[in-house]
Amino acid sequence: MSTVRRAAVVLVAVSALALTACGPSDDDAAGGADGPSASPTKAASPTKPATPSKPAKPVASPSKGSTGGGSSSDPDYDVFPCSTHDLKFTATLAEPTTSSYLLKITNKGTKACKALGHPSVTFGELDGQANQRGTAPAIEKAIRLEPGKSAYAGLMGGANDGKGKTVNSIAMTMDTESDVAQTPLKAATPKLYVSPKNSVTAWMDNAEDALSL
Repeated sequence: MSTVRRAAVVLVAVSALALTACGPSDDDAAGGADGPSASPTKAASPTKPATPSKPAKPVASPSKGSTGGGSSSDPDYDVFPCSTHDLKFTATLAEPTTSSYLLKITNKGTKACKALGHPSVTFGELDGQANQRGTAPAIEKAIRLEPGKSAYAGLMGGANDGKGKTVNSIAMTMDTESDVAQTPLKAATPKLYVSPKNSVTAWMDNAEDALSL
């Protein structure tokens, strides 16, 4: 090979190397430093801490003595009206001139009961009954009869004017504020004079008041 030809081959090789060096770099092929860059991945939003649940309110325990309908601190809430079944009954002559009698009931049971209102008094085989005399206390103020305790009422009469009749016994039933049948309690009242003037007081806790009303 001549010197001239060898020099030409070398020149061609050098030119090729120069072109290769000036070619696009890997960075330029990928867009280079100035090319579009990949969008950064959005950071995951922090998870909100779970809101602690509120503690359940404790259920109030029912108070002792409660009874679905309402228990009561009233000591009389379970004390029922006295009926003739609970009682012993007597009648004692208090004033012969007017045929007035002291009526007495005694609780013969084992539980307290309340003596309500006026007694209902009938006279032997005669129709009708004694009129009510005075006003009876309200049920909440009625006499509470413990076992063995007594209450009193006054059966007032009038002077014998010849227009009435005499009987030898009376019968008594209690006000129970119900229609439950009662067996009348009887007491001897020899030659009791009966007229429209006969009246009976409400139950009281002492004999004196019962006969003075």
